[in-house]
Amino acid sequence: MSKPPPNSSNQSAESSIKGILEWLALAHGRNGNEDTEQLHQQLQTLRAAAVPTAQRQKLLDLLFSQAERIVNTDLLALREISLPVSRKLRQRIRATLEMLGTLTQDYFNTLADLFDPHNTVSPRPPQGALRRVMLCLNWQIQISYLVASPTILGVWQQLHAAFRTAQRLGLSHSAPVRDGLSISQIYTNALLAAIAQPASFSSRELSFINSYIAVCNHALELSSEPDPIKGDNSIFWIDLDKDAPAHALIRRLPSAESPTLYFSCAAVTELAMHHLRELRSGATASSLGLPAFAETRTGKAVLKRLVELWGRPAKRKFPRRRQSYRVHFCAGLESLWQLMKHPESTTALSEWMVTNESPDGYALMHMSGHTRNLEVGDIAALQPIGERAEAVPLWHVCIVRWALSENPEHIELGLQLLASRAVAAEIAQPFDLDSPSISALILPETPPLRPSQALIVPTGALGDAKHKIIVLVESDNLAIREVRTTSIEEQTSSIEVFSVSPDETP
Repeated sequence: MSKPPPNSSNQSAESSIKGILEWLALAHGRNGNEDTEQLHQQLQTLRAAAVPTAQRQKLLDLLFSQAERIVNTDLLALREISLPVSRKLRQRIRATLEMLGTLTQDYFNTLADLFDPHNTVSPRPPQGALRRVMLCLNWQIQISYLVASPTILGVWQQLHAAFRTAQRLGLSHSAPVRDGLSISQIYTNALLAAIAQPASFSSRELSFINSYIAVCNHALELSSEPDPIKGDNSIFWIDLDKDAPAHALIRRLPSAESPTLYFSCAAVTELAMHHLRELRSGATASSLGLPAFAETRTGKAVLKRLVELWGRPAKRKFPRRRQSYRVHFCAGLESLWQLMKHPESTTALSEWMVTNESPDGYALMHMSGHTRNLEVGDIAALQPIGERAEAVPLWHVCIVRWALSENPEHIELGLQLLASRAVAAEIAQPFDLDSPSISALILPETPPLRPSQALIVPTGALGDAKHKIIVLVESDNLAIREVRTTSIEEQTSSIEVFSVSPDETP
């Protein structure tokens, strides 16, 4: 067997570099995310080439700029998706995540010496590469949240490792020359998004949360000991050896043997409360330097939930009981409204398995039937079937509180129970006679939790609801009721639940 000429590896490397540079020239200035697979191929070509580390990192930086363009397009497109994500979109997202995984690992490889705790000297500045590692990992986490998928195995361990290295080298708080976020801010932004329970928000709400965290630009103070001065319930901790984000100290204690960092969300919670107060008093989002979504009804509701999740994380109210029985399921206000008017209809139903339940809700796993256009925060209802069928069948009305989907054929939901039945109604507003009637659901009183009836309507349909409204209920006879809203019980991007009482004005 003949040996290759001595310079063949150099020629191969030069050919690889030339090919990558030619592709970069073609990709420069392009928009969209159609280059994901080609970019991944360029990364694999670079990985196989015998290129010096310094030159490899320069090429990685050029390829990183194309990855950033692709990811920004993906993040924008994922703002308006419904669940479960289609197979085609899932494949595209998988390609993006694989490309980011390869880019992350290749940056790690150029920084291999830095992860040796006994090595204190680096021949090249590591800050830029560490920041790009953090950004790539954070993008992977954000994309997973938006498609309601579990985060990629090992991604949190990698994020912890990169941050610890930056800390050890004294680089975590160094601000970059052009880009605004330090390594510490990228890390703590990811932590804040994770403890906001991303599975409990819709894609539009998640996009706002990510934008809000980035705009606030609030780097949390991380320490090896909890600071009791900063509040009782706003303290969280991270096990740096585990593939997991932060945990609320009030819910769970860290192991004594674990390398642990603590942080308080008291300051960022106070900032969110300040923004919420200002928005409620009439301030515009732009005057506060916030995304425009913040001044919408849904944006304010998200800020209110962030205040609770960051500042007052609550323990579980009720224990879960494992179950295994089937239910019919209907999601969406319009579909549920039609079902309540025509209980014999089965066109919008699907079949699910209840996997656990508690007095305030259920966890479900999809079994068969229609599952398109599901969204966290939407209204839904279930009815037990088979051996668990009720003597008087009822539709138990719930809010979809969280969703997880590992593939297009599998989706799990968490539901918060609102009432064991509902009545379909229509709403007319006497002070706006030209507006069409609004489909709504009436929930009965359930004292002591709900002493008065409640009304479910699409978000924003009633405005501020300062005037009386007329509710038309059609059962055996047409009933007309004049009511006023007294308070808002629930508010999501899909529906609002108002407490109502009879209008007693003359």
